[in-house]
Amino acid sequence: QVQLVESGGGLVQPGGSLRRSCAASGNIFSINVLGWYRRAPGKQRELVASISYIGNTEYKDSVKGRFTISRDNADKNTVSLQMNSLTPEDTAVYYCNLKQDIPYRGVAEYWGQGTQVTVSS
Repeated sequence: QVQLVESGGGLVQPGGSLRRSCAASGNIFSINVLGWYRRAPGKQRELVASISYIGNTEYKDSVKGRFTISRDNADKNTVSLQMNSLTPEDTAVYYCNLKQDIPYRGVAEYWGQGTQVTVSS
């Protein structure tokens, strides 16, 4: 069993910053990717950023230079998303995601509960 517990998020003015964190617990295997997705009203869920178990990162083009994803040095199963220079277009429900390679079973995927991030004046 795997649990993803998210924290952070909320309401912020345009140009402001927020930090989201996600702690994964349970049966976590070493080969994994932690990431953040978001779903804006009327749109499909999309990848915002991800980080592999060896630290390779990937970002959606529109957040490059503004968002930073990182793993906690003490607990590699905790991932954070620092969001700077937020715009109203970043308003969405943000979800933590874990993909992991389970030996002899293949890739499994898990989701956090999702938290609203609203950028508005």
